[in-house]
Amino acid sequence: MTKLTTLSYGGTAAIVTGMGLVVAFDAGTTSKAALISSMLVVAIADNLADSLAIHVYQESENLESRKAFRSTVANYATRLVVAGSFVALALLMPARSLVPVVLAWGMSLLCTLTYFVARARGVAPGLEVLKHLAAAIAVIVVSRAIGAWILARVSP
Repeated sequence: MTKLTTLSYGGTAAIVTGMGLVVAFDAGTTSKAALISSMLVVAIADNLADSLAIHVYQESENLESRKAFRSTVANYATRLVVAGSFVALALLMPARSLVPVVLAWGMSLLCTLTYFVARARGVAPGLEVLKHLAAAIAVIVVSRAIGAWILARVSP
C-alpha cells in the first residue's frame, strides 16, 4: 500500500489549485474552454514541474533512488487523478452550478485527506481539518479577487 505521505503533497496541491482556478475563472470569464485548458495545463505541465522539483529535492536529501522515483511517480499520479476529477466536473456540469459543486468536491477531498493524515500522525483530526480548510478558503478568496481584478482591468 502506498504511504499517505506520497499522496498528501500531490493531493493537497491539486485540490486547492483546482478550486482556486474554477473560482478565479468564474469571477473573470465565462469561457469554459479557457478554464478546462488551464486546468489541463496545470494537471500535466505544472504537475511535471512540481514532480521534478520534488524528485530533485529528494535526491539532494540523499533519499534512495528507487524511493525517490516511486514518490515522484505517486505524486504525479495523485495530482493527475485529482486534477482530472476537476476537469471532469468542468466538462459535465453546467457553468452556473460548477463553482458550488467544485467547492463541495474539493472541500470533501481536502477534509478526507486531512483526516487520514491527522490520524496517521496521532493528532486530533478536527483542528487539522479546520486549519487546512481555512488555508484553502484563503486561496479561494484570493483567487476570486484576482479573477475579478483581471476582468475589471483587461476587459474591453
